[in-house]
Amino acid sequence: MTSRPVLLVFSHLRWGFVYQRPQHLLSRLARRWQVLFVEEPVLCEGPAWLDAQTRENGITLLVPHTPVSVPGFHDDQVAVLQSLVAGWLQKQRLEVDVTWLYTPMALPLVQAAAPGCLVYDCMDELSAFKDAPRQLRQRESALLKNAALVLTGGPSLYEAKRDRNDNVVCLPSAVDAAHYAPAGLVAGSYHALAAEQLQGALPGPRLGYFGVVDERLDLTLVTAAADAHPEWSLVMAGPVVKIAPDSLPQRANIHWLGMQPYARLPHLLAGWDVSLMPFALNEHTRFISPTKTLEYMAGEKPVVSTAVRDVISLYGEGVVVADVVNNGAQAFVQACEQLLAESATERTSRASTMSRLVSQYSWGRSAERVHSLLMHALERASASMESEQADPLTLDAAALRQTAPRAPASVPASARAAAAGGARA
Repeated sequence: MTSRPVLLVFSHLRWGFVYQRPQHLLSRLARRWQVLFVEEPVLCEGPAWLDAQTRENGITLLVPHTPVSVPGFHDDQVAVLQSLVAGWLQKQRLEVDVTWLYTPMALPLVQAAAPGCLVYDCMDELSAFKDAPRQLRQRESALLKNAALVLTGGPSLYEAKRDRNDNVVCLPSAVDAAHYAPAGLVAGSYHALAAEQLQGALPGPRLGYFGVVDERLDLTLVTAAADAHPEWSLVMAGPVVKIAPDSLPQRANIHWLGMQPYARLPHLLAGWDVSLMPFALNEHTRFISPTKTLEYMAGEKPVVSTAVRDVISLYGEGVVVADVVNNGAQAFVQACEQLLAESATERTSRASTMSRLVSQYSWGRSAERVHSLLMHALERASASMESEQADPLTLDAAALRQTAPRAPASVPASARAAAAGGARA
């Protein structure tokens, strides 16, 4: 048995995909929790099986392989996934203290773990994404009803969810400032050389973007910038998802680098003059809170963004916001021109503002806060169970019908020990 409480995570994002909020939070929580990260299933021939891998900080990555052809945590996958997860937990003799969901589609799988409490980290409004499952809204309503704790990725999501659960907490994405700080970059390192090979020969000024390339980007803004200034180099680094690669605008000065390792991003950023957030303003982006805002600023690069609500409310004083709604794509081009034309004094002032904003957010501090919130959630679950004095068999039956978690008779000793000691994140 483990001496740390067990945190079982179901995620629609794969651990090896873009390094973002789940990896930052969970890799730090893994210093106090035994983190089990379950990905969506991979199609295979033959019997279903579960691949268990050890990742950074001892995180256990669980990748189900099933012969079911429908992707994701689809209803047709539920029975086999429940069996795989429950069987693995039993074999390892693990009792789950907290189950953490990144997608409501995994809610039916909670009963396979019978956790002490249920947590929902709502980092995006998934129902607004392209090709969202039709059951997602209904399943999220059930999740919000039963979750002991709901985290939101920014203030817009917080406002949207705060009245649907008594324990909704706004936890904006943070930053690993040291990772992006120019002073910490090692010239001649593997990733420094790789970044130089990718963009070193491109003429300046260079304007860049890193992150997922999907329906949330307004690629007409990238095209407008490239067409208005053929002397600029537009560097676009990130995987293309849910849109056809052949739909990407092609210009001699637009350079699509594809997905790049997290360790390489600071070196790419260091070679840019302006960093870009050309987000579309529509139902897909109404609730986004881009992590890259702080990452760009930690790399000491000025930022041009469209009028994303969370960007304005959290970091507006450090970002130049282009009013493309009223002034069209030309507003985005002009914002880029403004930053490139800034004087040394203006750049110094902007750098000071960005540094102050970056200092307010840290993944280490966020993980410490989440650890405390998880402990309080377990305490509440314990108190609720004791006050209700419910018959466990009756409670379990109701939980199975509602795909809700079972509450523990008391907070596990391992969880109490983690609260008392533990390493700093």
